[in-house]
Amino acid sequence: MLIFSAIDLYEGKAVRLYKGDYSRMTVYSEDPVSVARDFVRSGARQIHMVDLAGARDGGMPNLGVVRAVAEATGAFIELGGGIRDMESVERALAAGVSRVILGTAAVSDPAFLEAAVARFGGKIAAGCDLKDGRVAVKGWVETSDVTADDFFARMEALGVDNVICTDIARDGAMRGANDALYREIMARHPRVALTASGGVSSMEDVRRLRALGLYGAIIGKAYYTGGISLAEAVEAAK
Repeated sequence: MLIFSAIDLYEGKAVRLYKGDYSRMTVYSEDPVSVARDFVRSGARQIHMVDLAGARDGGMPNLGVVRAVAEATGAFIELGGGIRDMESVERALAAGVSRVILGTAAVSDPAFLEAAVARFGGKIAAGCDLKDGRVAVKGWVETSDVTADDFFARMEALGVDNVICTDIARDGAMRGANDALYREIMARHPRVALTASGGVSSMEDVRRLRALGLYGAIIGKAYYTGGISLAEAVEAAK
């Protein structure tokens, strides 16, 4: 299992939201590039980045920061947030992003998602952000009528082989990962490479997720608060 260390961006800063609430935002660093360098020094080679303003409003206002992180670290970077057309995909990849995550667009514009996968293959992933059993969109501000099972079935049909699944109720809450959710998804959709996001807050979480056979797990707030040693998590996930 791979560990993806997380940097959520807002106004050029590294921040975290509590359960996706923009009014409950904590700024952890004014220098995301320095944070990313610390990740790499800890042994992390994959970085999960989200442009929170882009996710909510569309566009990629923090793409310059993403480019700086890519140039400074050489890490594998996956980026989500506000990427809703082919030009945005191209701009992200040109900035040094290794994989683009489509969330809102995966729900609202399946034709675009299909075209992106046809053109860029494994450089395209989908984001399944769940709130009360339904997929949330537009920076988690709105909730669609799409269930997790519906979403994953659609992704398989469209040829998407990598999905990041976030349990919003646990994101930033330090409550532990939702093992039952990921176990059920993997049982029903075994062909999808699944990354767990939300609530990964202890080494025991890392070990349990690894035992499930997940592709990856995202560590965010637990790193910033010192709840998890990133170096230990990277080794435990292997």
